Amino acid sequence: MNTLVDLDVALEHFDPVIGLEVHVELSTATKMFSPAPNPAASLEDFAPNTAISPVCLGLPGSLPVVNAEAVRSSIALGLALGCEIRPTSRFARKNYFYPDLAKNYQISQYDEPIAYDGAVEVELDDQSVWRVEIERAHMEEDAGKLTHVGGSTGRIQGAEYSLVDYNRAGVPLVEIVTRPIAGAGARAPQLARAYVQTIRDIVIALGVSQARMERGNLRCDANVSLMPRGATEFGTRTETKNVNSFRSIERAVIYEIRRQATLLLGDTAITQETRHWHEDTGQTSPGRPKSDADDYRYFPEPDLLPVSPDSDWVEEIRQSLPETPSVRRRRLREAWQLPETDFHALINADLLDVVEATISLGTSPAAAKKWWLGELSRIANDRGVEVTSLLTPEHVVELDRHISEGTINDKMAREVLLAMVEGEGSAAEIIEARGLAVVSDDGALRAAIDEALRAQPDVLAKIREGKVQAAGAIIGQVMKALGGQADAQRVRELILEQAEQS
Repeated sequence: MNTLVDLDVALEHFDPVIGLEVHVELSTATKMFSPAPNPAASLEDFAPNTAISPVCLGLPGSLPVVNAEAVRSSIALGLALGCEIRPTSRFARKNYFYPDLAKNYQISQYDEPIAYDGAVEVELDDQSVWRVEIERAHMEEDAGKLTHVGGSTGRIQGAEYSLVDYNRAGVPLVEIVTRPIAGAGARAPQLARAYVQTIRDIVIALGVSQARMERGNLRCDANVSLMPRGATEFGTRTETKNVNSFRSIERAVIYEIRRQATLLLGDTAITQETRHWHEDTGQTSPGRPKSDADDYRYFPEPDLLPVSPDSDWVEEIRQSLPETPSVRRRRLREAWQLPETDFHALINADLLDVVEATISLGTSPAAAKKWWLGELSRIANDRGVEVTSLLTPEHVVELDRHISEGTINDKMAREVLLAMVEGEGSAAEIIEARGLAVVSDDGALRAAIDEALRAQPDVLAKIREGKVQAAGAIIGQVMKALGGQADAQRVRELILEQAEQS
């Protein structure tokens, strides 16, 4: 399909309906049903097939045992999503061909999930709030990972053979499933992105997952269908699997709306199927025909007892929950009083935590925003690293204190900042080693001013005539003469003082 209708054309004829399934890998020390180490608990890369146990490999006689900490994390996440916690939930076997699950079925939850009937508030870019209803949040185990070798695309088509790594098999997961979201219209793609951002914020606030999308700790399946304008029944949906960035979620929803609209306007039916997202082309491609629940032949897991959390334990978890991301953002927005574009930029750059930490140590919101969102983000982008890996809030606070005290000016501070990133020491050490302190001695400043005035003797007369901006030329010459290390404010004061006296 080479040419798709534009998004606005698609929206003229159809109302998009979306549904989002977010998979969260929990960061417990061990896996969901085995004592094997959990790769999702750290940023360490395990050698293939080393984070495993007989349970992960489905060996005869091995039996699963539920990870109590994973249950606690799942309850906390369910409560944070506004869900009811089921007094008794149970696991089931989900059956279809799993080449990356050795026992050939997934232990999941089906008709009795641990959490259900919830809702979250999702803030869009214009600060409007959309209430997204949660149908369920259930526990399950992740599958392993296949590497297809010999093909040009890295996919199974055209590959010569496949390698399986069972390290991820059995990693504890919570799958969060929304109810169908209708009525968002042109905002549906933005809402999809903002919803997943909200889930990630909640997960990080709870501390139950690394939530690093590039590592697959948090990923989204995006369901999209179209209803003709005025219709009351949902259309046939597709499910774009394992989208792992906020930008890609929005792009994938836009693409599917356009693709499906193109087919429907051409009198071609939509196939219910899973689809793969291609980041490089910004397109989706067919996966497999989408199965319904009956096709998975769910039946109760015979090797596990039902999960029946004590009501006091659930209440204890409820009382320990942090503030929700939406409440926190409102609090920070009010406290910091930053321009809305700057505040949203901090959110989109995932810098709220580090900026809040910097402000809590005594730096102004404007200064913390400037350094993290400006200079440090630029350096991080140039180097392809996380901005928070460059410096700590303590480093930024120390740098800003030297500016506030007049030890260095803004230009010098940028030089010091880069040296700090390069590991040359603290701000104070770099300032001393490089001789970067601002010249504020009146004697040295007056001498430089006198030298500049000899070259431009008419400046003082202009200032006396009310043309105060004429002082700028002298300030510039003084700064040049002193290698940019003059205290510009003090230079200005001395020039005006001299103009009054002469």
